[in-house]
Amino acid sequence: MRAATNWKDFEVLDTSGGEKLERWGDVTLVRPDPQVIWNTPRSDAWRRANARYDRSPSGGGSWRVKHLPKAEWEIGYGDLRFHIRPTGFKHTGLFPEQAVNWDLMSGMIHAAGRQLNILNLFAYTGGATLACAAAGARVCHVDASKGMVQWARDNAALSGLSDRPVRWIVDDCKKFVEREIRRGVRYDGVVMDPPSYGRGPGGEIWKLEDCIYDLVSLCAGVLSDEPVFFLLNSYTTGLSPSVMAYILSVTVGTRYRGTVAADEIGLPVSSTGLALPCGSTAVWTR
Repeated sequence: MRAATNWKDFEVLDTSGGEKLERWGDVTLVRPDPQVIWNTPRSDAWRRANARYDRSPSGGGSWRVKHLPKAEWEIGYGDLRFHIRPTGFKHTGLFPEQAVNWDLMSGMIHAAGRQLNILNLFAYTGGATLACAAAGARVCHVDASKGMVQWARDNAALSGLSDRPVRWIVDDCKKFVEREIRRGVRYDGVVMDPPSYGRGPGGEIWKLEDCIYDLVSLCAGVLSDEPVFFLLNSYTTGLSPSVMAYILSVTVGTRYRGTVAADEIGLPVSSTGLALPCGSTAVWTR
């Protein structure tokens, strides 16, 4: 497992009984986590948490707030700054385990010796976008949610990156890539973090496992003649690191050779010194 160990403003304090106790700056939150299937003893810190997300038996859930100093606050990772606020479906606007991938991409961008053109698909609030832009890349940030793209732009401003060459696009990622291919636009790196499921134009529900191969195959067509990386994230339990590595190997790898590595990513848990699994990443590199 590759764990995000360089955080100072974020920490998983403990895990137990389907939940995790986290510190986001000076705020502690309790959120559900399906990976936590153990029932270890809980300290008093759990009861002192500022807010807890309670799942509903009928689906969804809501935040039960004990005391939040502010509805929104900031945390930092290195020189990057992020707006944090509790939102629907247990989220806070950031997936801190992805910091391990931000560092990986930053290193490859710095080592390239040229300015890279990076495409970030399903880009959410822009963690990967900010990391790549701060490392000197041109970035195209694409997400279907107008609100998430604005949140990402606000994070860029907070990080002092508003003047960096970033295209902010509100669009369906698949349709956008199809248009970029027709326009002849190419990218030296692609990072994609698609949701586990969603709804199509006709309201039909799709699952990532059913379409990930076709999606990666399509996105491989937007790579330049000398690409540097293709990074694929997944939080879908049906997509193991080995499956993701296989998909990258028979798509991007077939065209460009290179190497593929895949592993779980996670976060260190302070109370035990162990690591909490938080999804998987497969990476093709030249």
